[in-house]
This record gives sequence, structure tokens and C-alpha cells, in this order.
Amino acid sequence: QTQLVESGGGSVKAGGSLRLSCAASEYTGSSICMAWFRQAPGKEREGVAAIYMDGGNTYYADSVKGRFTINRDEVKNTVYLQMHNLKPEDTAMYYCAEDDCNAGFYKGWPQYDYADWGQGTQVTVSA
Repeated sequence: QTQLVESGGGSVKAGGSLRLSCAASEYTGSSICMAWFRQAPGKEREGVAAIYMDGGNTYYADSVKGRFTINRDEVKNTVYLQMHNLKPEDTAMYYCAEDDCNAGFYKGWPQYDYADWGQGTQVTVSA
């Protein structure tokens, strides 16, 4: 089982930026995909962005396209979520997820049943 540790959350004003990190203890497959999700109080969990590690293909929710960027450092086993132009509605607990993905990832990465999850990092954006 891969251990995931998120960091980088915090409190910023609207229009500000944050970079989240998700460090993985190891990868145990050849088709690794990773994703960022978020969940605000009283709301359902929402897929934010995902990346297929081999090749770096990226995927985004419409709500963050043009503002968020997901990328990876394969040497450090780390995935980042760079967030710009943050809005109060981005306030949530952000989680990263990982799996040795199958074709289901491409059918719908937000609905994919990821095997491993981190504990989350809080992002708060004030108006």
C-alpha cells in the first residue's frame, strides 16, 4: 500500500496562489495515476485534477481549468497542484489519491476507485 502525504495548504485571500504537494512512499505498479480531490463541508467530494504518471497526461475539472496545474516529479515521487487565482469557492480539504490504474481511469478519472488516499490538507480562501 502506498502512503501519501499532502502538504502546502493554508489560508489566502481571493486571487492568491498556493502549491500543494503529495509525496508518495513508493509506486507499486507500472500504470500509476494520481489525482487531487477536494471536499468542502456539506458538499460531495469533487475531482479537481489528475495525471497519468507515465507520459504526464493531465485532466482537470471545468471549475479549475486555466487556474490550476497538476504536474509531477518522478524522482521525488511527488505530485503537485499549483493553484492560481484562488476563489472563496475553492475552500475545501484537498486530498490526493493514487492507484495502479486500469482503463477505467480514462473512462472517468473523477469516478475511478483509487486504492490509496492521503489525509488531506486544508485550503481556505477568503474574500
